[in-house]
Amino acid sequence: MATDDRPVYVRLRDVIAEAILEGRYRDGDPLPSVRALAAEHGANPLTVAKAYQSFQDDGLVVVRRGVGMFVADGASAKLHRQARHRFLQNEWPRVRAQIERLEIRMDELFDHA
Repeated sequence: MATDDRPVYVRLRDVIAEAILEGRYRDGDPLPSVRALAAEHGANPLTVAKAYQSFQDDGLVVVRRGVGMFVADGASAKLHRQARHRFLQNEWPRVRAQIERLEIRMDELFDHA
């Protein structure tokens, strides 16, 4: 089994991004506090704060002083565009090559969806 050698804050960022992409957090929704997310994932609060800071730097999260962190307007659409681009650039070429190598027809793919 492959191990994930990426820094913990990057993995936490992926967890949050996935939750936004899946609609568990929508634009304008509050995010869990740093302490709550740290406890949920067994992470250091400073690591969670670094993950949130990277989202804030990218304009995906806004801070309302004294209230908390919120998903920025347009964040879900921006994350969707980024994820789609990464898939098409990084993953699809390998998937397509495997499909061709195994001589899988498109109807077979859709029959197994």
